[in-house]
Amino acid sequence: MTDNVTETPPEDILQRYENDPEKADLEIFGRVANNNRRGFLRGAGLTAMGAMLGTAIPFHRNMPAGFIPEALAGQSEALAGKDGLTLLNDRPVNAETPPHLLNDDVTPTTRHFIRNNGVPPENTAADGWKLTIDGLVNAPMTLSIADLKSKFEVVTERLVIECGGNGRAAFNPPASGNQWTLGAVACSEWTGVRLADVLKAAGVKDNVVYTAHVGADAHLSGKEGKLPISRGVPIEKAMNPHNLIAFGMNGADLHPMNGAPLRLVVPGWPGSCSQKWLKRVYLRDIVHDGPKMTGKAYRVPAYPVEAGFKVPKGDFEIINAMPVKSLITTPQTKIKVSGRSLQIGGHAWAGDNTVDRVDISIDFGATWQKASLSKAPNSYAWQRFEHMVKFPMAGYYEVWARATDDAGRSQPFGIAWNPKGYLNNSMHRVSAYVS
Repeated sequence: MTDNVTETPPEDILQRYENDPEKADLEIFGRVANNNRRGFLRGAGLTAMGAMLGTAIPFHRNMPAGFIPEALAGQSEALAGKDGLTLLNDRPVNAETPPHLLNDDVTPTTRHFIRNNGVPPENTAADGWKLTIDGLVNAPMTLSIADLKSKFEVVTERLVIECGGNGRAAFNPPASGNQWTLGAVACSEWTGVRLADVLKAAGVKDNVVYTAHVGADAHLSGKEGKLPISRGVPIEKAMNPHNLIAFGMNGADLHPMNGAPLRLVVPGWPGSCSQKWLKRVYLRDIVHDGPKMTGKAYRVPAYPVEAGFKVPKGDFEIINAMPVKSLITTPQTKIKVSGRSLQIGGHAWAGDNTVDRVDISIDFGATWQKASLSKAPNSYAWQRFEHMVKFPMAGYYEVWARATDDAGRSQPFGIAWNPKGYLNNSMHRVSAYVS
């Protein structure tokens, strides 16, 4: 397992445009050249360009191909409103946050990772946005965001969202999918109404088994009506009071790439359950079978397997709660230390559980020192740990963090391999050079 916080950053936007402007238009913004409006931004391209600038572009139809706004000159490919994220791909847009930029107890919106499955909707204005609650309910409802705010209790909670594939880059043999290292996780402060309150108001029928979630993002193919992702959760999980239908993030509106203007936040389970650009929740009497719910998507083998083992299709089960995990956010890896002590800090979280303790080792796991651990401000928030380590002599050291949850489950050293690269909760390590 490696920690490449100091990786080479993405190419500069200007460099891409200098090499091949029309290809850059297509790769970065989705612009498609044509004879009439060579620079016309379409679909996600306009959304992405606007997000980078932080505002709309009234005369975007007049922009020539190969043109880059002056305000973006010299910037990297990170979207506007995001700070220091590493772009993994741009169709769909996926970007993670280096661990040392996740040191805040409340993850700033600028540093919350991006996980998209399709093309974000062009119109993300709150006015006119509607959410439908239907399926196996007694009283189907269609609600505006104003309705949600006026008819239900508005709450604010710190909640962890983590991609089920966070840590996939460390799998060997490699697993296909976004090669997340460590930064597809965040703990922002979300404001909204309880999903359970809304479902109760609609009247959950006795035969309901699962929820089904639908967003406004479009499939990459552009095929009308085809959904890029539609996942759900068992009704028992849906009724957990910490699941939110969120319209606020860190005291402001949601960021466009984090689901504005409305999204689900289903903490403790894979981030894919937290549907962005939420338009509909319907209740079913079967396990939901929408896109990314069947086959091997967000599923792991029902039993331990050796690395590289070909698991029969029928032997996969849906991922529910995420495992216990920790992340060292300070110091940054490969730190050079003058002296014999170093302050270690970071966060730990544990799916549906809480973290009981975090231990630190500087001798490759031979001995462990118990770190101080803060209490979570609410369920499903990550917990801060800190510890001052003392080095006996100069040399190369690795600082390891190992979290243990309240059920006695600890992070392993090795990865529990699975074909899709999910649930890597192996111990986090940073290196230190002590002089």
